[in-house]
Amino acid sequence: MLTVSLVEDDEDIRQSLAILINGANGFQCLAQYGDCPSVIADIQKNTPNVLLMDIGLPGMSGIEGIKIIKSMLPKLDIIVLTSHENDNYVFESLCAGACGYLIKDTSPARLLECIKEIYEGGSPMSTQIARMVVTSFQKKTENPLSPREMDVLNHLCTGRSYKIIAKTLFISEETVRRHIKSIYRKLQVHSNTEAVAKAFRDKLI
Repeated sequence: MLTVSLVEDDEDIRQSLAILINGANGFQCLAQYGDCPSVIADIQKNTPNVLLMDIGLPGMSGIEGIKIIKSMLPKLDIIVLTSHENDNYVFESLCAGACGYLIKDTSPARLLECIKEIYEGGSPMSTQIARMVVTSFQKKTENPLSPREMDVLNHLCTGRSYKIIAKTLFISEETVRRHIKSIYRKLQVHSNTEAVAKAFRDKLI
């Protein structure tokens, strides 16, 4: 059973998401919260597989909440689910530790797919967010990565898992892991999320 918790201040949206998740085969809505302090106080006792986090929350923003939660539970997968389509929000969310960024008009089927995808190692983004990120940044002239490492990084930035990257590039998962290890070293990062965030910030993609 894949457990999901929700942080959303709009009660109608929160209840609709809970109904969607509980009605899907293999999914369970573990907990619901209306603000960041509530989830921060409870999440170590009731830790889900995936946390869906809004940004525009009362009191503490979702981005600040992500930073605190990731400091408590570094391996927790967090997806931002918001109405904001702003470059800065995307970048700040990824830097804070979010592994995915979705817009609230994402279809129910796609939302469930993204929850499963992030649990399996992907970093899903709404199509419009991925397109915005790609078109908003010019490529950096100096790039420390090899062409093959850039292939892998580009796939990471679109949220693909190691398995899908390997299949797409016709290489083994072990080869993907070696390329990613090299990417980490060259970019001086320690995780997929940090690599994606730095790629955006340094305009590597």
